[in-house]
This record gives sequence, C-alpha cells and structure tokens, in this order.
Amino acid sequence: MTMGTISAGAGPLTVKTAQGKVQGKTINEGKVRAFLGLPYAAPPVGERRWKAPEPAAAWKGVRDATKFGSHCAQGRVFADMVFPDPGPSEDCLYLNVYTPATANGGSRLPVMFWIHGGGYAGGSGSEPRHDGSALPAKGVVLVTINYRLGVLGFLATGDLVKEGDGHAGNYGMLDMVAALRWVQANIAKFGGDPGNVTIFGESAGSFAVSTLMASPMAQGLFHKAIGESGAAFSGTLATGTLEGSAASGQKWAESLGAKNLAELRALPAEKLIEAAGKKDAPRFAPLVDGLLLTETVPATYAAGKQAHVPLLAGWNRDENPALAKDMNAAKWKEYAAENFGVRAEEFLKAFPGATDEEAACSATAYGADLFIGLGTWRWIEAHVKTGEAPVYRYHFELAAPPSKFHPGSFAFHSDDIEYVFGALDTRPGAAWRPEDRKLSELMMSYWTNFARTGDPNGAGLPVWPRYDKTHAVMHLDNPAASAPDTTRAQYEFQIAIPAPER
Repeated sequence: MTMGTISAGAGPLTVKTAQGKVQGKTINEGKVRAFLGLPYAAPPVGERRWKAPEPAAAWKGVRDATKFGSHCAQGRVFADMVFPDPGPSEDCLYLNVYTPATANGGSRLPVMFWIHGGGYAGGSGSEPRHDGSALPAKGVVLVTINYRLGVLGFLATGDLVKEGDGHAGNYGMLDMVAALRWVQANIAKFGGDPGNVTIFGESAGSFAVSTLMASPMAQGLFHKAIGESGAAFSGTLATGTLEGSAASGQKWAESLGAKNLAELRALPAEKLIEAAGKKDAPRFAPLVDGLLLTETVPATYAAGKQAHVPLLAGWNRDENPALAKDMNAAKWKEYAAENFGVRAEEFLKAFPGATDEEAACSATAYGADLFIGLGTWRWIEAHVKTGEAPVYRYHFELAAPPSKFHPGSFAFHSDDIEYVFGALDTRPGAAWRPEDRKLSELMMSYWTNFARTGDPNGAGLPVWPRYDKTHAVMHLDNPAASAPDTTRAQYEFQIAIPAPER
C-alpha cells in the first residue's frame, strides 16, 4: 500500500484511526464512503509467519485508502473468485470499511463484519460479490476482511507447539479476532457502534462465525451472528485436535527438507502452497488449540458456554445438486438399499421417493445435508437449546438465472451472497429478473434489520417468526414466506443414523 499527500479539502473522507489518518473515496453515486486496504495487523511475514497477529505499525501523514490491499496467498482459487487487488501476498492482513456518506463519529450505526468463504483455503474481502456499495445505504457500517488461508493460516507442527507454549495453528482465526479488536478500537470514527457488531459469513465464513461464538478470545467483540451455509458441527472443516494436527503437520514439514522452524519459515510461500495441495498434505482448518478453542465447538454449545447472542442462520436448497442428477424413484430406492441396508425403509420414510419428482426433491435435500445442511441445522438446534437468545432460520430457494460460473437454474452453494450484498450485477453473464432484485432488496432489509436490533422483521416485510419459539422457517423464494418446519424427521434420522463413511 502507498501513502501520499491528500488534499486538506476532502474533510469527510479523512478519518483518524489508532494507527494514523486514512483517506477514502465515495462510491454508489456519493451515497457511500469506502476506506480500502486498512492494515489491522502487522504483515505476517518472515519471523511472524505462523504466529499470532501483532498490532499494525503507526504511520505519519495520510494513508491512501482508495485501493484494496493484497489478498492472502492461496493455492486453490475457485472459478467464481475474482480479486480486484494487487495480487496474492503474505502481507495481506487488510480490511475494508464502507459507511454511509452522511455518517460521522457520533452516528453509532450498527456494524456488519463479513468473513468470506472458500474452505479456509481461498477468497478475499475484495471480491466484487462482497461489494460494499449497497448495504451501507441501509444504514449500517460494513467491514470486509482478509485472513490467512490454508497452510499459512492453519499449519500446526510439533515445533510450532513448542514455540507457542503448547499452542499452534488457528492463525487465520486469530486474524479474525484481531480484526474484531481493530473494529472495537476504530469503528466509531467511521460512524459505527462498537457495541453493536454483527459477524456474518458464508461457507467457511459461516463455519468461522459458529467457531467465534464458541471462542473465549472472541467473547464481547460482537453482539449478533449470521451464518450462511455452514457450521463447525460436522464435515471436513469441523474442529480437529491439536495432537493429531501437530503430528501430521510435523511429518509433512520434515518431508519438505526443513530441519527446523527457521528453515521452514525461509521457504517461499509458493513452495509451501504447492506442497499443501498434494494428497499427502495434512488438514488445514481450525483445531482445538487450547487458546482460541479449549474444546470442540459442539462441546462448547452443549455446555452453554458459547456467546449468548441472537443468531440468524440457514442454507440453500441446492447446496450440492449432484446427487439429484437424473434421479428417479427406482434409482432412489436403490440408493437407499446400497447406503443404508436394513435401514433403507427408515431412510425412505425420512426422504421419500414414491414418485420421480419426490425422489429428485429428496435427493436434492439429502445432497445439501451431506454437504452443509446437517451441520448448520445442528448449530441452530444447539443454540436454541443453550444460547438463551433469539434464533431465526431460513432456507434460500430462489433458483438464480444461469451465468458464467453458475450454470443451470439452481439455488447453488454461495448463490445467496450477491443477494445479501445487493451485488447482483457483479455476477458475470446473469440475466437478472425482477424477482431476483426484489428478493435481494428483501434480504438486505432482513439482514440489516437483524444487525440493528437482533430481529429481522420490519415494516412492509413478510413476517419472520423466531425459530426458537415456533420452529418456523423463512423460505427465501418468490415470494418469500415463513412456514412451519416439515424437515425435522430428516435431521433426527441423520443424527441417529449417520451417513456411511466413503
């Protein structure tokens, strides 16, 4: 990032942070101010690689905050991820602040803190689908962040455990905590209320939200939570153990020829990332490190020790539609027999398939559950039991029009993001319809209302009942409407009889 001399005439676009002054710009026809590429921690390079984030250095003069900082170095970039920034780098701990043009230091607007998805391996706060032009126009301050990914964000080895006095890994999660602390220290200067912060994210970002709710380190840094498709209750991104992760990580590190941490830290990031993409590489995801997490996420919720904050969460209809392809009643019956044997009839009772259409619908639902739905449901249910706070559940169902990276008419995994951000026009090749824009406007209202009060409801919106009181689900479709939950038997079956190991 570069700094330069800024004209004194641009008063409203100059804000003084704890590290120094920053100069932003206006977007959305002057309705929103954007402050991009703000460092919330020191660059995690050299000796700082695989260490907890340290405070960002102060600067003199005025820092140019009109361009994004680099996105975090990563090896697996999903096809629909676009990064309008300087490129990948280990020097990537930057965040972006978007605030209404009329906001000032006394505005105390609700803050929405976005954690991007990408399997803890890819993504950036700069992606166009996370564009901050629209949400702040609803009266909120939006923050989007980068955090360390993959091997650079989650490696644990025996040597790192020794260096860390018994703790290692979770550096990407610790980055999120550092960014939340930056928000507490600075967001009031941008018009935000540090006492009203909502963390929200999609996919790995939603896993992270559920994890931060369970982390003692994050307690008090946020006041509401939104999870879109994912939770640390099942799947490959659920919390692992430090002992197992450190053992496999140590073996992997030694296979690279590094004799000690100094040599490992001296290896180019590109070599580490390439090696981390091979089949014999360890798992790079959050773990119980004794610092960020003292026990598994489900254990924390079971004991009622998670953050007792309002939660809005759900997932998409077609999270993983592959199972439903060419499905019919006969194939569904065969699937049940092959996968559940003597329990096949129980499975078919939970996921019926008497007709071809019914079989395809059940396959769609079960495919979504295998991928992301079941874990998200378990999170919601756990918070209902012990969270002592309102819970709202949704199901995103509107099939988006086909586009470059999202072929076919589905409510795919991640399809909800552009609707939430009011960023439909950032998706290449999509011929959006009036119903898409109507639903996007509705979801922006629900999400920002929830950030403001802990309740998504508002004047002129379809009523969204509390799930913890009624077990009603808001179906985000055309039109949107709430209805009693009819899927509980499906999840109770899956809890009692887990899917077979593959």
